[in-house]
Amino acid sequence: MTKNLWAGSDRLSSQLAFLVEIDKLKSVLRKTYLIDKSRRENSAEHSWHVALWSLLMLEHADDSSLELNRVIRMLLLHDLVEIDAGDTFAYDTQGYEDKEEREKAAADRLFGLLPDDQREEWMALWREFEEEETAEAKYASALDRLQPVVHNYYTGGVSWRENRIVRSQVLKRLEPVRQASETLWTFAGEILQKSIDQGILLDDASDGEG
Repeated sequence: MTKNLWAGSDRLSSQLAFLVEIDKLKSVLRKTYLIDKSRRENSAEHSWHVALWSLLMLEHADDSSLELNRVIRMLLLHDLVEIDAGDTFAYDTQGYEDKEEREKAAADRLFGLLPDDQREEWMALWREFEEEETAEAKYASALDRLQPVVHNYYTGGVSWRENRIVRSQVLKRLEPVRQASETLWTFAGEILQKSIDQGILLDDASDGEG
């Protein structure tokens, strides 16, 4: 895709090229299903949904001084790399072997479409989310991990059952929640227990496999 979309301004042309390119995120399918189970969720829908989560769940964050604007920006940006790298299933250990390398290359290309100042700023936000060191990144990551769990619960564990996921795997994925919100961590434990009780998530003891 050429940057020369608008002859009157190189900056605007670059920004438009980026916006046109990231439309492709709407075609990247995740393993998570929509709550009505009609189809799989795409990554753009996930980014929008989890950004709204961050607005609603802020009162439950352990750190009351979070900069919400930065959280929302990270959540809207963090999955753009999937345009090139694809969505790596949360429990695909083989896929995670080169996930960092694939996504870094994707970030370099995609954010490289932007004007220099925005490229640096948005790359920094993407790295902040990936590193999970700031309070904002921890909160953003917690919601990113929790949202698919809620979807699985309300869809009867479709994705969990398709992939024979067990409780310990989900708990490991949810570790950022423990660091960001005591309330949401308690909620996560309760929803996993309910899922096991309803037979939509395997307990490790009954499955025998990790």
